[in-house]
Amino acid sequence: MASPQAAAPRPAGAPLSIDAARYLGTDGIRRVKPEWEIIVAERAFPPHPENPQADWLPAVVVPALKLIVEDQGGARSFASIGTGAGVDILTGVELLGARVVGATDVFADITDAAEWNIRNNLGAGHPVEVHVGAGDLLAPLAGRGLSFDVIYENLPNIPLSDAASLEKRRNSSSFVPRRTEEVPQFARDWLLELHHIALVQAGDFLSRDGFVISTLGGRIPLEYLRRLAESAGLAPSFLTYSWKVQVEGEDVLPSYAALERKGLGPFSYYPVDALEKAFEGVSPRESGVRALEIEGDLLPHRVTATQAWEAYREGRRVGHTVAVLKSAKV
Repeated sequence: MASPQAAAPRPAGAPLSIDAARYLGTDGIRRVKPEWEIIVAERAFPPHPENPQADWLPAVVVPALKLIVEDQGGARSFASIGTGAGVDILTGVELLGARVVGATDVFADITDAAEWNIRNNLGAGHPVEVHVGAGDLLAPLAGRGLSFDVIYENLPNIPLSDAASLEKRRNSSSFVPRRTEEVPQFARDWLLELHHIALVQAGDFLSRDGFVISTLGGRIPLEYLRRLAESAGLAPSFLTYSWKVQVEGEDVLPSYAALERKGLGPFSYYPVDALEKAFEGVSPRESGVRALEIEGDLLPHRVTATQAWEAYREGRRVGHTVAVLKSAKV
């Protein structure tokens, strides 16, 4: 499992070339290849190396991982739930210095491509033990005697409007199977079911000082994100707090608006100029420390998803906040 070379045949999928230094916003690459050859399975969400700031991983996750490096020097082991193309694992190897990695996703074609991508793009001088499996959340890694210092999850909390859209968009970023586990009602109401279940499962996989980082579109009040960690028996804090413009609003906003009509929410959106002002001059580290304060400053400008959908159709720019929740062992 430790070889940096790809032993399996090249998987089917669209090829993509990624300049690692540009993608990760770093001056030098030490532990992975400087140019990644990535195969994107048909049902996987593709990276966007042509515009890293529009890509969730370099724009949201990388700043949080860099803070972890500043605070504790990195992490020996790193796992990803819902890895997609596997570039999050390569990022964990390069930035955290991980030497044991684990990755899961729902479908075998996605994890086959992800494993090929990981093994094929590791650097020769940094041996890594690679564990990849297809299935439900962390279940594919069970029974291997693994523990992780950092577990990353970027699971969906975007509502799908109907079964047809589920079939159309069935990939690692939007497929949400029906769950039967016991989940607090607030987590169901705020579309946080998968996140809660993943945090509960993570307790069996975390090292003594390990923690989970969850990246969540902050259409949900931060109070409920803190409760999410606490309900799983973990201690919450915020690594970073940022924002993004709502793009492809026609695919997202109507579903949130429909949930509001059913009595859920309301979900939080803001005019872009209010977001720009609230976050102006705030560093990534400061944003996490001041997350609740910034949320309070934004409160007078908050609009519902229904109002945001109306604004979007009128050509006005709206956005939402993004939180990186750290859930640590107590």
